[in-house]
Amino acid sequence: MRIGVVFPQTEIGPDPAVIREYAQVAEELGYSHILVYDHVVGVDVSQYPGWTGPYTSKSQFHEPFVLFGYLAAITRRLELVTGVIILPQRQTVLVAKQAAEVDVLSGGRLRLGVGVGWNQAEYIALNENFHNRGKREEEQIEVMRLLWTQETVTFEGRWHRLPAVGINPLPVQRPIPVWLGGMSEAAQRRAARIADGWMPQFRPDARLREMVERLRGWVQEAGRDPSGFGIEGRLTLAQVPRDEWLRDVDAWRELGASHLCINTMGLGLPHPRAHIDMIRQIAQELGLRPS
Repeated sequence: MRIGVVFPQTEIGPDPAVIREYAQVAEELGYSHILVYDHVVGVDVSQYPGWTGPYTSKSQFHEPFVLFGYLAAITRRLELVTGVIILPQRQTVLVAKQAAEVDVLSGGRLRLGVGVGWNQAEYIALNENFHNRGKREEEQIEVMRLLWTQETVTFEGRWHRLPAVGINPLPVQRPIPVWLGGMSEAAQRRAARIADGWMPQFRPDARLREMVERLRGWVQEAGRDPSGFGIEGRLTLAQVPRDEWLRDVDAWRELGASHLCINTMGLGLPHPRAHIDMIRQIAQELGLRPS
């Protein structure tokens, strides 16, 4: 099981020096990948009575593709993972181009996690349809894979029309791995049919074990090999009692997760560099080997 870190989007601040230090320390400590959340805009909660979403206009988010361009230049080995890009609120061909560019600049280190999101206001701001996002996501993935593997693409779909066009340069990975987020049955079935892996957000309890068993069955029903289908677990330290952190790591291993991400946000850490101290501590407890 490959162990990475969740980039502390909302707490790390805007200082490039701190971002550089965080990524380089994570790599030196032996973490395999860095996973980044995506939100383009947040809402002014004074205009949204009863707002229950976890993020607002006051929540800081670095844009993942731009951030990865920076991280590609200052790291050598870390896999760069989106967890997840809200794909249906973005232009498909542009995402394919941006992802290909990150893959080229990083030497083939991108893994593209995508999902449909939950924030209707964000879709409105980006001029996309919130209500058909799941169906559009499937066609988006098809279009991106064509663009990543062919010099030119002619495509006529329900939502996309590509008139003999191509992106250049093509990515190193052809195609770039696409993983899906989402905990609904529809999202899981979609992942089983068309994705390279799944990114659940529950703890590895009995309920999640049942989900994973069903998902692997759906992968097999789709004519695919479940052993080649990835699962990215997540350990959100703030949501787990301190004496159960390592137990959850072992539970993810027993579940057969291929990857695990350590999330240090929400712990009430006093300053951005405290996240660096925390991933040092966790690396020592996990026995990671420095690179």
